[in-house]
This record gives sequence, structure tokens and C-alpha cells, in this order.
Amino acid sequence: MKQSVTFIPTMREVPSDAEIRSHQLLLRAGFIRQNTSGIYSYLPLGKKVLDKIEVIIREEMEAIDAVEVLMPAVQQAELWQETKRWYTYGPELFRLKDRHGREFALGATHEEVITSLVRDVVNSYKQLPLTMYQIQTKFRDEQRPRFGLLRGREFIMKDAYSFHASEESLDEKYQDMKRAYTNIFTRLGLNFRAVIADGGSIGGTGTHEFMALSDIGEDTIAYSETGTYAANIEMAEVGNDYPKSDEPLLEMEKVATPDQHTIDEVASFLDVDPSQCIKTLIFNIDGELVVVLGRGDHEINDIKLKNLLDATEVDFANERDVFELLSCEVGSIGPVKLPVGVKVIADHAVAAVVNGVTGANKDGFHLKNVNPERDFAVDEYADLRFIEEGDIAPDGEGTIKFAKGIEVGHIFKLGTTYSEPMEGTYLDENGRAKPYAMGCYGIGVSRIMSALAEQFNDENGLKWPKHLAPFDIHLVPINLKNESQKELADNLYRLLKSYRFDVLYDDRSERAGVKFADSDLIGLPVRLTIGKKAAEGIVEVKFRDTGETTEWQIEEITEKLQQYFERQ
Repeated sequence: MKQSVTFIPTMREVPSDAEIRSHQLLLRAGFIRQNTSGIYSYLPLGKKVLDKIEVIIREEMEAIDAVEVLMPAVQQAELWQETKRWYTYGPELFRLKDRHGREFALGATHEEVITSLVRDVVNSYKQLPLTMYQIQTKFRDEQRPRFGLLRGREFIMKDAYSFHASEESLDEKYQDMKRAYTNIFTRLGLNFRAVIADGGSIGGTGTHEFMALSDIGEDTIAYSETGTYAANIEMAEVGNDYPKSDEPLLEMEKVATPDQHTIDEVASFLDVDPSQCIKTLIFNIDGELVVVLGRGDHEINDIKLKNLLDATEVDFANERDVFELLSCEVGSIGPVKLPVGVKVIADHAVAAVVNGVTGANKDGFHLKNVNPERDFAVDEYADLRFIEEGDIAPDGEGTIKFAKGIEVGHIFKLGTTYSEPMEGTYLDENGRAKPYAMGCYGIGVSRIMSALAEQFNDENGLKWPKHLAPFDIHLVPINLKNESQKELADNLYRLLKSYRFDVLYDDRSERAGVKFADSDLIGLPVRLTIGKKAAEGIVEVKFRDTGETTEWQIEEITEKLQQYFERQ
């Protein structure tokens, strides 16, 4: 492709609203252009990269017997109303009406549509299992679109859905998908981790996220430094093996703590370590006030609390509710002498506290030498806290470290979350109607392009892996008015195309400095520069990944290029 006839609007300056490296480079190198907040056009270079990503995805999907379909982006409200998500999904769902007043949504996801499609056709266990996928544009009205393609209102996604006659069949497909996703991200060259995750608004129980490691990632990953354990920080398990002091239990005592409200303030005032304090929180869980206890130096994880109680809504109780329950302010509450009937749940670490400090349920006072079970009762102990760096990994192999990650894939075991309310059923071997067991599996295709740009760049621009670059070779003649250079460049362009190399030929009338800057910015694997030695049949070669430069004779170029591109 001649550069003069394609559309690559490079930019010298960094756009003021581009916060992260990938967003800056994809804009400056002419891969994408913003149309409005969170919505982008993919220009020729960007489209070629997306196409190559999609080829790898399709190959791995077909390898596990997933078949491709294409479903509508405009979805009728009635389907979403069957699962109640029309009312619970939130303002991220783009809603619209047609000329007759009927309500629709722009597809944020396709669980309802695929379930309605299958339930109309698949009615026997003999037709199962079945897995279908699509690559399609999705729409979510993000409150704050940011980071370019990483959090937008319109994006490209691969979403797959599987239907099964048993949980065992779903488990098998889930593992197939996990391996396929591992293959996809490995083939793409991403530095990634598969981590245990939360189902969020999609629903279901078993779920893994695939995270491309990056300092600008919005998610935190907890992983074992020497083992294989990895989980989203919201789902990372914490063991319950806490050493307990054998010191004698002291008599509980009320002490004045004027104007001391936070754990740090109280611990400093009483000259104790925060780990000796018992933090008391009150949550409103589906309309019930629940007391939750944690050690003073730990943070309670509301996702774990929600999952433990199988709750729909988990929020901190407001100050009015706290005062009505305990007649004190939030900074003074504690677990001793609570009103009858109030449920108390504690993190495992609380059970090991000896002679601890808690609020006294009276403003300006705290209790010293408080001991669980002796001084207050706990209805249930559970893993409720966020994991911390340095904790022992849940599998016992190594200690926990944190890393930031960009979510590029997510797989779910949905079970019957959608098939039951939508009456998606099949007849089993005995002729009984049963709901499908379902799985859902997503990959952010456009997100991957940003994740790759985050991981493959330097101070001069992008550095695409050979198999994903929009072109293999950037052919750059310095001066097309020079007959020797133009003749050699034209001949080399024809020769390389005959060998099936994909070549971007910079035939523009630009200065050498502009051409080189654009070439580094675009980041193709190999640059062939036709310069002063053109008459001698010598070409300068630069490898973008290493920055190495060398010179090749025209006669050896095709052989050496073939060797280079054959190497992994």
C-alpha cells in the first residue's frame, strides 16, 4: 500500500485529553480518531490490527467447536424485562423508542437475545451442548469514558454463549474456554494473568478474568510471588490461620476517648497497635442492618460480604439508622451489648484478638480488654477482608504481591440465571423439561488493541509484534526525486509484494526526519530505508523491536526477511 493513497493522519503533539500512553500513541500514529466522548473511528491501520486479532480469536473458538453468529445490536425491551435486567441494569444501558413507542436497548450484552434464539429451536438434550459466538459492537453509556479504547461507550467485543444439559457439561466447556482464552492471549503476545473474579451484573458463580498487566490498569490483581494463585483483589481469598496470644484475659474496662473516632486516632490515643482494635461497621444488606467486625488494620470487602449472604444490595448504613440502633455516632460503635436480634458477622482475624479495643456504643468512650465470645457473640465467622501484600497465598505457595491489570477477557458459569426466568428449557432423557445450564464468555477486542499498545511501545512510538502489525515492512525512500532511489524503491516494492509481504511504501514528498518519525510512531516490525547507497544496491534495515540497524544488499533482502518473519 502506498502511503500517499491511504489514510494515516499522524500527529506531532500529544492530544491534551489523552491521559495514558496507549491512547496517546494510537491517536498520534493514526490508528483511531475520536468522534465524541467514548466513541472512536478505527482508521485503516487500526482496522488491520483488529482484523488480525479477530483471526486468532476465530481460530481458537473454532478449535473448541464454537460457531459464529451475528445478533442484532437493537434489542427489544421485552427480553430484558423477562430477566428483570431492564429495571436493574442501570443507566449504562442505552434505551430508545421506535416511532410506535416500543422500547428497545442498544446491546450492552446479549444473554437475553441468545437465550430467546435458542429456546425457540433447541428443545431436546440431543441438541446439546451448543456454543455460539459473535464479534460485534457493544454499547454502554459509561458515566466517565476515559483511557481511549479501555473505557468507552461503544466498543468491539467477542461474546460467546454455551448451552448444556448438565452442570458437568458446562464445567467441561468452561475449562475448554479457559484454555482457548489462554491460547488467544498467549498467541497475541500479551503479558497476562487469569484471575478469579466476581460475576458483577452478568450474574452466575464461577468466573475468571484475564488481565493484561499494566501500571495504568483499573483493576488490582493479587498473585502468588512463587506459586500459581491469582485473583482479582475483590475475590482473593484469605486464610483463617491467625496466631492467638496465650496472654490472660483481662477485665473489660470503659475508657474516655474524647474526639477520637477513627481506628488510627483511637489506637494512638490508647497506645495500642491498630491490629488490637476491633473495627465495627454496620451495613444495610437488602434492608436489614447487619453488624460486621474486622480487625482494625484490615479493610472489609463488601463483595465477599455480598457473596457470603447471597445479597442483592450491600451498602453502609446511614448515620440516622446507626443512631436509631445504638444511640451513638459512627465513630463510637462496638459489638458489646448490641440490641437483641441484630446479626453479627466477623472476619476470621477477629477470633484471634485478645484483650482488644472496641467502641463502647457511647460517644467519647471505648472499651479495653474486649474478647470475642466472652464479651460479645458472633453469629458467623468468615473471610471478609481484602487480601494484603505479604499475606500467605491461599494455596500456601508463596506470598501475595499486587499488580495492576487491564481486563481483556471474562468467562462466567451462568447456570440457570437466564434460562429459568426466560423459560429456556429442553426435554431430558425422561421427557422432563429442564432449564439449560449456560456459560458466557467475553473478550474485549478493541480493548486488546489498547492493551497491546500499552505493553509494546517506547519513547518514539508503537512496537507491534510481527504477527499483529498492520504491515510487515515500512519502505522509506529518502528522496524520490533521486532516480536511483526511486527506481530501487519501486522495484523493491514490487519484489516484496510478489513474496507476499505486506508493505507500506512511504511515497510522500516529505523530509526524511518526518518520514522516520512517522515510521517509529507507527511501529512496523522492519523499516527498509533507501538512501545514498541506492546506486550500490544497498538498503538500510532497522528492526523496530530492538532498534538494531544494519545494511543488506538488494539480492539478499527477501531471504533474510523470510528468515526474520519465520522466527517467533
